[in-house]
Amino acid sequence: MRYGQIRQYDIANGEGIRTSIFVTGCTHGCYNCFNEEYQDFNAGKEWTEAETELVVSYVSNINCAGLTLLGGEPFQNVDGLLPVVEAVRQAAPEKKIWAYSGYLWEDIITDSQRRSLLERVDILVDGRFVDALKDPSLRFRGSSNQRIIDVKASLTSNTVVLAME
Repeated sequence: MRYGQIRQYDIANGEGIRTSIFVTGCTHGCYNCFNEEYQDFNAGKEWTEAETELVVSYVSNINCAGLTLLGGEPFQNVDGLLPVVEAVRQAAPEKKIWAYSGYLWEDIITDSQRRSLLERVDILVDGRFVDALKDPSLRFRGSSNQRIIDVKASLTSNTVVLAME
């Protein structure tokens, strides 16, 4: 897995002060994507155990509310992200993990590999960014088609449960 950046303090991509991992690689090609340079699977740096340890230390900080996965497309980087998420869960099980994806919930849950990552996060912001639906007043999402989903409640009820509007 490759990544474009790790933000120790991120207040834009989820509730509270969060640590964010921006993976590289995405095939969605959303028009006016805010991270177009991260669509390239060869962009950024190779992820190593050192980055995992750094992220765990950031998330373990008392001021950090949790981890956010975005990019790029986290669900096209499942193999690389699973050990990172597991390490964070072990070190800070009370911290919430958010993931942003251009895939819809309905597509993620029917793909066993993607679902394996989904089952380890708390909040999913799903759906491709649609420039025509861009709305700067929305919290934690770029366009009005995107949903903020409570993953655990949705898996339990077998239907999408929104975490917030």
